[in-house]
Amino acid sequence: MPTREERIAGGLYGLLIGDALGVPYEFHPPQQLPPREQIEFEPPPGFHRAHGSVPPGTWSDDGAHALCLLASLLHKDALDPEDLGRRLWNWYELGYMAVDHQVFDVGIQTQAALETFRAGTSALQSGPRGERENGNGSLMRVLPLALWHTGSDEELTAAAMKQSLVTHGHLRSQVCCALYCLWARRTLEGAADPWAEAVATFHRLYPKGHEAHTELELHVKPSTPEPGRGKGYVVDCLLSARDCVRTQSTYEGVVKAAVALGHDTETTAAVAGGIAGIRDGLQAIPERWRKALREQELVEPMLQKLLARSRG
Repeated sequence: MPTREERIAGGLYGLLIGDALGVPYEFHPPQQLPPREQIEFEPPPGFHRAHGSVPPGTWSDDGAHALCLLASLLHKDALDPEDLGRRLWNWYELGYMAVDHQVFDVGIQTQAALETFRAGTSALQSGPRGERENGNGSLMRVLPLALWHTGSDEELTAAAMKQSLVTHGHLRSQVCCALYCLWARRTLEGAADPWAEAVATFHRLYPKGHEAHTELELHVKPSTPEPGRGKGYVVDCLLSARDCVRTQSTYEGVVKAAVALGHDTETTAAVAGGIAGIRDGLQAIPERWRKALREQELVEPMLQKLLARSRG
């Protein structure tokens, strides 16, 4: 069994490697993708890559935003939405936490939120709040919060919801972030069924009659058997990741299954890969991918600070 430190490292690298694996395949429907055994950082010859100028092993906005959040948490020793907003703007404008300082992808809602923030709106008011503005941009970055947080489940879910507000203000996005963090925490603890226990914990924290409970049951539908489709909608992304983790016993199997869904490949693989990395530990991630991930010198100092904090 992997140690707690191996699970934490696996979660962070699992997110980044899943993201990098999905980058070349983004926007393609599943029928246009190569067979799963050929899904690698470098696609097979003749495949029309998304982001053709981006070198293999490069994380996208997903990984960069997760690192922005982690850097903010480590620097402030707290969730500071204003600091997070500034770091996300620095990513957008300067390539902060992006490989080679190159920003090659940004979600529509995230872009709108960051421009609103830059214009002077507070971070907690910047994220669009419309029901049709529930992309997966706050979900894709939230995992470091679960790896860093040592407080109660109630405090963790509240923080997960609050960090969502910076770019995605609707309650549905907040609920998905909170449930994902509970899922990550239960996985880190080695629970027998982390997803089911996360849902049960959410129900305890937000019982019937609470707005968040209603949002979960009516729109997230965490017990639905219908499989996810790898789309950019926050609910579909979360359930797609859940299905990949449930059906695959290895990290490699999880992230390849996520990419094979097509569409928003890098985000589905990042969200699923983070959980699989926690479940299986760092050493379970294939060495070829661990070696080929670019700019690890940016990641390692933050990981070591995170691990030191987890030791108390």
